Amino acid sequence: MELAPDIVGLLCLAALVAGFIDAIAGGGGLITIPALMAAGLDPVTAIATNKAQACVGTTSATWSYWRAGRIDFRSIRLSLFTTLIGSVLGGIAVMHADTRWLMVVLPVLMVGIAFYFLFGPKASDEDSQARLSPPAYALVAGGLGFYDGFFGPGTGSFFALSLVTLVGMGLIRATAHTKALNLTSNIASVVVLGASGHILWGLAACMAVGQFFGGRLGARSAMRFGPQLVRWLLVIISLAMVAKLLSDPANPLRELVAGWLG
Repeated sequence: MELAPDIVGLLCLAALVAGFIDAIAGGGGLITIPALMAAGLDPVTAIATNKAQACVGTTSATWSYWRAGRIDFRSIRLSLFTTLIGSVLGGIAVMHADTRWLMVVLPVLMVGIAFYFLFGPKASDEDSQARLSPPAYALVAGGLGFYDGFFGPGTGSFFALSLVTLVGMGLIRATAHTKALNLTSNIASVVVLGASGHILWGLAACMAVGQFFGGRLGARSAMRFGPQLVRWLLVIISLAMVAKLLSDPANPLRELVAGWLG
């Protein structure tokens, strides 16, 4: 598929903005996937190409957080492994399952996340008491990895919330470790989707440049401006994702609510 240079340039700009947002709160796909589809890609190719280019932004953000001493890979090594396995299984499962029911559940979960960060205990940069041991949290991480491979939207928010509430991490450290876990699930998804031949590698490589710089800028901004920036972006991205999901006329939840109102 050939795209005009100006379209590719706009997609690279979208990737830069998405990388910035993704490094802080996740949800960059809200920008890049609609942009790719507007450029003429079919939904499967758009999702696959988005995963490939997003890997670079997530790698860039992970590197920035790690260089700043915000990531302890030893503490999450088991979770990285279960996330990888879960993502591979999710990628295989999505080829044989109906995901329509997730379109009902996901908006409700995202509203819950937004309300938690908006009205719940103010997440700080200080660690608190962990509620789960590393092996127990690894099971949670594996489930989120499966979800990311199976469907994907909101995975970064789910990881951040679980690390804050279950592992007791401060919000910035949770955001940093979220990027490492997200990178693991993204790589697994790219391998599965790449094998299916749906990734436009040339376009993904061009957009990856924007993702790289956006990821670095986002990680630095999160570490500089602290939990308040991360908390508000998590709220905004979660609610934006709800609006995006419910804007689809075919969303079963929208049809259900319309039936009640009608």
